[in-house]
This record gives sequence, structure tokens and C-alpha cells, in this order.
Amino acid sequence: MSAPYLWIKAFHIVFVASWFAGLFYLPRIFVNLAMVPADSHAERERLLLMARKLYRFANVLMVVALGLGLWLWLGFGAGRFAGGYWFYLKLLGVAAVIGYLHLCRGHLRRFEQLANRRSHRWFRVFNEVSVLLFTAIVVLAVVKPF
Repeated sequence: MSAPYLWIKAFHIVFVASWFAGLFYLPRIFVNLAMVPADSHAERERLLLMARKLYRFANVLMVVALGLGLWLWLGFGAGRFAGGYWFYLKLLGVAAVIGYLHLCRGHLRRFEQLANRRSHRWFRVFNEVSVLLFTAIVVLAVVKPF
């Protein structure tokens, strides 16, 4: 493996982990937003500000992580050498994570419009989806079971 490949791979891992940190925390903010009393405007606005900033930051991290992943795949052929279906399942997982981030945007919009109908308990479960996706993607990338 060449030195440039290893550097790109290292930064890909860093940006993926950072992207997921945002995905782990953004739904947690939704849990708190769902629990805010109707008369607590300052708390609601503070949480919305945090959620907006985190969503934008997670999007930037996603773009860099995906760009580096594409570079590894198309520039160095990563994923083509191992054989099996693990790589395609991993790509499916990545597509699911992108979809999950866009679902988060929809929930954020509903909070901004005072149209959220989900409970804090629902968001607690929703929060765990990113952990399951992260686990699946890491296992596929490291263990390559298929």
C-alpha cells in the first residue's frame, strides 16, 4: 500500500467518525426539543440553534468523508480487491446514513415550524439508528464477512 493511500484512508476514517459524531448527537438534541415546555421559548431557540449548526457541520463532514471514500474507491480501487459482497452492502449502509441525515433535516424543519408530532421517547429510539448503521458499516469494512 502506498503512502498516499494510507493518508487518504486515515483522513477518510477521521471524517467518517466525525460525521457520525454529529449523527449521534443531533437526534439527542431532538429528544431535548421534544421535551421543551411550550412556554420556554429561549430554551427552544437555543436548542434549535444548536441543531441547525450541528446539521450544517455534519453535512460538511459528510461531503468530505464521501469525497475521500470516492477517492479511495475510484483512485486506488479500494473495495475491489477483497471480493465478495461486503463492499456493496457497505455502500448500501452509506446510502442509508445519507438518508438518515436527510430525515434529521426533516425533523429539524418540523421543530422549526412547531409541527413536531413525535415524542421524546420516539426520538430516543430514532437516535439509536445511527449507532446500528455505524456498527454495520464498520463490521462490513473490517471483517468483510461476505
